[in-house]
Amino acid sequence: MKPMLLSPATEYPIEKGWLYETKFDGFRCLLHWVEKEPQLISRNGNNLNAQFPEIISYCESIYHEIKSDLPLMFDGEMVYLTNNFQSDFTQIQLRGRMRTKNVIKDHAKRFPCHLAIFDLLLYKGQNFENKPFSYRKQKLQNLFTKLHLPISISYESQDRLQMIQAIEDGKSLWNLITTHNGEGMVAKRESSVWESGKRTSNWLKVKNYRYISVCLTKYDKGNGYFHGSVFKEDQLTEVVIFRHGLTDEEEQTLLTFFQQNGERTAPNIWQLQPSICVEVACIDFDGKQLREPKFHAFNFELEPADCTWHSLLRKMNPLPETINITHPDKPIWPNLDINKDQYLYYLQKAAPFLLPFLKERLLTVIRFPHGANAEQFYQKHCPDYAPTFVNTELVDDINYILCNDIETLLWLGNQLALEFHIPFQTRKSENPKEIVFDLDPPSVDEFSLAIEAALQMKAIFDQFDLQSFVKTSGGKGLQVYIPLPEQNYSYDETRVFTEFVCRFLCEQSPKWFTTERLKKNRGNRLYLDYIQHDEGKTIVSPYSPRGSALGQIATPLEWSEVTSQLTPAMFTIPAVINRLEKIGDPFQKLRSIKEQQAFGKVLNQLSELVAK
Repeated sequence: MKPMLLSPATEYPIEKGWLYETKFDGFRCLLHWVEKEPQLISRNGNNLNAQFPEIISYCESIYHEIKSDLPLMFDGEMVYLTNNFQSDFTQIQLRGRMRTKNVIKDHAKRFPCHLAIFDLLLYKGQNFENKPFSYRKQKLQNLFTKLHLPISISYESQDRLQMIQAIEDGKSLWNLITTHNGEGMVAKRESSVWESGKRTSNWLKVKNYRYISVCLTKYDKGNGYFHGSVFKEDQLTEVVIFRHGLTDEEEQTLLTFFQQNGERTAPNIWQLQPSICVEVACIDFDGKQLREPKFHAFNFELEPADCTWHSLLRKMNPLPETINITHPDKPIWPNLDINKDQYLYYLQKAAPFLLPFLKERLLTVIRFPHGANAEQFYQKHCPDYAPTFVNTELVDDINYILCNDIETLLWLGNQLALEFHIPFQTRKSENPKEIVFDLDPPSVDEFSLAIEAALQMKAIFDQFDLQSFVKTSGGKGLQVYIPLPEQNYSYDETRVFTEFVCRFLCEQSPKWFTTERLKKNRGNRLYLDYIQHDEGKTIVSPYSPRGSALGQIATPLEWSEVTSQLTPAMFTIPAVINRLEKIGDPFQKLRSIKEQQAFGKVLNQLSELVAK
């Protein structure tokens, strides 16, 4: 079977009889499920099972629940989600090129994919292709509801099969897509049937194009393509090759300009010094080339020097219209040459990993109105001038901010909130979601003590069959996390464990570690602060920056990275952006394994030890 295709449109239809879905950027994929192992079939008819083992293993894990509904066929998109409205095609494309089983397995661990399903073609062997789309969609939702699978996209969910929701309000969906920098939207007639391999006007796609400024540097008459570049660290870097979108007159104008002002370097090649700028429409940037580029317009008011790498990244990641950015060029970390706009760009890139920790927690921020390493103040209470989209919770006369979405995060960033501190529980719980050990050496010169303490802790946790995670504090220490089963254990119960671990380490290495709260009595020992893990206390969130001059991030690590070569200085804002693109998030499993933690068994063991 060939998937039904979409027709391009510049606007989505607004008349009745249409439903709207988020368009994700990935591999179109049919899932044909007859036996325990389903078949993932690409648009070109290739089997993708080997490329996406996480999807296959997930399907096999729910086989007994879905067995009575087979044979099934779903139509969907294989995606790597970065938020609920955006996916990263680069990771899917990279996976598609992999051939080695171990390489694929490692990538699936670091960048687990989802199959976002939008249609049901076969159910219990009955063909639904000739049924109206609205009928197929309802049947799909009924099936997912019965199986307790997500009926709307949730990038945080460990359920590898998710349904793309169809809604009637196209305007509100389009606003969400553009706010989250999604690829676009799909409009489908409610009455449309599924037509294999056909491109019809019953299914429309509207792309969320971004417009990038480049200076033209090369023309190849042999294939008719123009080459565009931007300045990256004062060096011209080619980022696009295009020919579509030009009228015959525009194409002839450019050709004449190249021939009259450029240098002919080959029979069909003209090179041009930076002199003419154009706007190129595209849907994505893979780090080397703009994706699906087409000419949009000349920009005679722009100087070539203004076509920069940062302007490209900013236009690929525009800020929501609801955010009124003030003084974007204001220096924030002068030592790193990072201004406010670049800081907001970091928050956009880190948001998929930062927001899950801020979500539903009473937030404390530290604001630096004049930039890092300058005047600072703590802010818990939401100011009166906060925009209406900022949600709050009133607790003990403090109207706390709830940073549950990208708009609130970026608004706080514009307010120069550089540090995000969170309690250990959500606002609707009295119990902690995780245990965090704060390993605080006297200074960064004794960072090796934090490394030693973390490794000794991991050895203890491994003995207890507890899975642990580690991050830098963004300052001079490390912090070790143990996720807990939801709502199960009180702070009094976790204190039994944290105190035992810290005192045990101090007994084993009294010259290195201490639980002494007074700094003057610690000497050069590392402070193990188990008292800090308590109700009302806070800790810096994973992926929060710190307000020091160094611009370091509280960065999740792989345990294999905790060696003598580790230093906090490795994790600046630019380094962490690159790190997230290359290795993913070491904390991405922290929330999913919490129910597997045998913490009750550990408490029983400790009670027995105390009794003895």
